[in-house]
Amino acid sequence: MNTLRESLKQYVDLRRAFGTKYQEPAQTLGYFVDFMERKGARLITTKLAMQWAMQPQGVQHATWARRLTMVRRFACWLSASEPLTQVPPPRLIAGRRRRKPPYIFSDDEIARLMSAAAELSSPSGLRAATYTTLIGLYAATGLRPGEAWALDRSDVDLRSGILTTRQSKFGKSRLVPVTESTRLALERYQQRRVECAPQTRSEAFFLSERGRRLNATSVRRTFVKVSRTVGLRIDVGNGRVGHGPRLQDIRHSFATRTLIDWYRGGLDVTLELPKLATYLGHVDVGHTYWYVEGVPELLGLAAERLGSHVSRGRV
Repeated sequence: MNTLRESLKQYVDLRRAFGTKYQEPAQTLGYFVDFMERKGARLITTKLAMQWAMQPQGVQHATWARRLTMVRRFACWLSASEPLTQVPPPRLIAGRRRRKPPYIFSDDEIARLMSAAAELSSPSGLRAATYTTLIGLYAATGLRPGEAWALDRSDVDLRSGILTTRQSKFGKSRLVPVTESTRLALERYQQRRVECAPQTRSEAFFLSERGRRLNATSVRRTFVKVSRTVGLRIDVGNGRVGHGPRLQDIRHSFATRTLIDWYRGGLDVTLELPKLATYLGHVDVGHTYWYVEGVPELLGLAAERLGSHVSRGRV
């Protein structure tokens, strides 16, 4: 009979065989197995699953519900080979995730974040160069956080100024053209990276101080650090990141600024929106429309444009 940890590995391998990366759920279920091992429990029960799912305090009930759903799906699969496994019933924890309104960074705030990143200390100076360029790239392109640190050197065409994101969210890949100023910034970073880490074997474009690919935890914690430096976050102590603008809010800011510029420029946003959706890698233009609803200024501009069309008899 397999242990829970062995069974989890088989389950994750199966999910990935169907084409999904299954990274965050695999990590979360690993924490669940850690919990079960500390309890000395060999079989999944509804009681233990609920106890684990509701451990985090100060979070939305939707977070508890999502954790329980992960365990439920794992238990459903496991019950085929281990009949004594209890499968938690659906909707034991009610909770609908409330989408947090994005924080829209101003140009000045982005500049301050980049200046703070440039002051990050490290023996070679690579850390400062990496995070300054990374924040600038997010602001200039609206890339998802993980898309930037997943870039390989071969994905960054500095001659044509085109980035290639591979197998990103929903398994999609796309080409992302950048402006000349962004291309030059990436070129400068490449030169700095070669000077600081000439012996690295990593294929990653963005490198850590040790010459390795960046990871989600270190990038987000460093972003929190520079955000506190410029006063955009409060240090809550105890090693906690606290609340405040998030890394992905730079992506929201890029999309929002683009839409605002289109509205103010008199463009037909309905016709232009699919272009932005494609550039951002959205699978559905409806995901891009959310920015109009989520930002009051945009909603006001959209209403103003609609009122103008109505007065002209165009709707």
